Amino acid sequence: MASNALPLFPCRFPSILRRNLTSCFSIIPSRMTRRLAVSTRHTMSGMTGTGENQSQPLEEERVSLKHFFQQAKDLVSSDIGPPHWFSPLDSGHPLHDSPLLLFLPGIDGTGLGLIMHHKKLGKIFEVLCLHIPPKDRTPFTDLVKLVERKIRSEHHFSPNRPIYLVGESVGACLALSVASLNPDIDLVLLLANPATSFGRSPLQPILPLLQFMSELLSNLSLPHVLSSMAGAMMADLEKGVERLSRDLVAPSITYLSVVADILPIETLLWKLQIINSASSYANSRLHAVKAQTLILASGRDPLLPNQEEGLRLQRLLANCEIRTFEDSGHFLFLEDAFDLVTVIKQVGVYRRLKERDFVLDYIPPSPSELKDVLDRYKWISIIMSPVMLSTLADGKIVRGFAGIPSEGPVVYVGYHMLLGFDTFPLVKGLLELKDIHLRGIAHPMMFMKLKQENLIELPFSDDFRLMGAVPVSGKCFFKLLSAKSHILLYPGGVRVALHRKGEAYKLFWPEQSEFVRMAARFGAKIIPFGAVGEDDCGDVLFDYEDQMKVPFLRKYIEEISDEDGKLRATIDGEVGNQAVHYPGILPKFPGRFYYCFGKPIETEGRNQELRDREKAQELSRPEF
Repeated sequence: MASNALPLFPCRFPSILRRNLTSCFSIIPSRMTRRLAVSTRHTMSGMTGTGENQSQPLEEERVSLKHFFQQAKDLVSSDIGPPHWFSPLDSGHPLHDSPLLLFLPGIDGTGLGLIMHHKKLGKIFEVLCLHIPPKDRTPFTDLVKLVERKIRSEHHFSPNRPIYLVGESVGACLALSVASLNPDIDLVLLLANPATSFGRSPLQPILPLLQFMSELLSNLSLPHVLSSMAGAMMADLEKGVERLSRDLVAPSITYLSVVADILPIETLLWKLQIINSASSYANSRLHAVKAQTLILASGRDPLLPNQEEGLRLQRLLANCEIRTFEDSGHFLFLEDAFDLVTVIKQVGVYRRLKERDFVLDYIPPSPSELKDVLDRYKWISIIMSPVMLSTLADGKIVRGFAGIPSEGPVVYVGYHMLLGFDTFPLVKGLLELKDIHLRGIAHPMMFMKLKQENLIELPFSDDFRLMGAVPVSGKCFFKLLSAKSHILLYPGGVRVALHRKGEAYKLFWPEQSEFVRMAARFGAKIIPFGAVGEDDCGDVLFDYEDQMKVPFLRKYIEEISDEDGKLRATIDGEVGNQAVHYPGILPKFPGRFYYCFGKPIETEGRNQELRDREKAQELSRPEF
């Protein structure tokens, strides 16, 4: 069995690193505390303060939809006066220097639309919500001025931290309008189902009719109005309005009176007029919006064409991404299946300063997020049944991770197999069996928004970001070592994962030793590892060389690769060719993955020795 295993590992590994691996495969069996401006009329308001630097996953804390109706009932029972801000008591105390999050409500105006997310948001943001009383008739332009005054005041107080505007429906129009008027302020917009598409809403044609019938409708209840609206429209819209009605009144008939208090008929008609004017105003100023923007688009909103609108906004806005939720309705933030903090982490839009710090701003995944990620990729482990081998201090090879040190910093140095699927069982195994959370050094395209004509969502990128991957850079590597992290490094990069025909298990290794020298500065352990099995699961039929002969594919590959800054463009040879493409592969019957971790290489006390470039390169140079 030993002799059959060795041909599966034909690549040449770096000299000292390789000596720790060769015997492995021979045994393979087949900001400061301050008082927030809050309302004094409601007991819901309160103080937010300073929390400790985040190092643990956020707790799993969610409330149910009934809490929305319970708090809304208390909020609007004796509600008079102009719009005002409040800070939810259940948002708790955020991290130190956390950014400010301002919630701009949708048609309900309560400001409670994020109630199911307050506890998790409150750990990483200072949260303020805008409340618009049901009887208030403030014009949209005055609402814009109100929010604008708030962000200018906050920006003056903390000019170096971003301000997040989370807007829902008409609130999204409000956020866009404010951003267009304040391009000099660092804003991040998170917009759910923007009402900028109201001109294409099925409600738009009947808005004049509703206004004409306002006196008659004022004597009816909201359910009767919705029913009448449904009866006046087409069959498909009828179903949509019925769904909207269900969303508004919740599962229980006991909440109908709360809905009537939140949206009495005269208020509903006023809100529809506000949405109409808000949509026109925001659309006229989209060209001036420079803020980082994330569109959250529901797929089953009966009144707004959200996915179509998301794509339109993505084309028009300077810095915009979109995420779609096919099974969600209009009130996205009130759905049990939606978690705003998870989306923020997946997209990678959380930061506490102007530039994102991939290490200090990282929020570890919660237990449920970890479970979801691991469940999505468990099929790889089921099919490939990976075998993990590690090397003890005395050189003995054992099955499992007994030879892996638990304390960091540790740098795991290996090479990709075809398409890089080998990463998933490795991360999963260390997490489940050793409670080690690997932070991967990933290709920069995992963190980039590509130009519209080249717009693609790289596979697994959201999950990579959620799990803590960082873009390739000396700064990120340095900070991970400083944080005593376990770091996953593939020096061969894309050139190995997207290799050509006949290059199975061939190693492409840069003639550089920077990672060794930097690891030595922190006394990090370096663990060389290799893997076999994936390259035997498919044959490359249409590779990079083939695709470069096709004019439109050549143009596409060059454009995509140019946008990542041409990683390693200064390095000669194949190692410098980090062109991004997708090889055509003919699958074969899957085999089994084998991983072997060599004996950890100690760099503690060798900092002076490894400052010498030649000695450092001797540790990392491949033998040919």
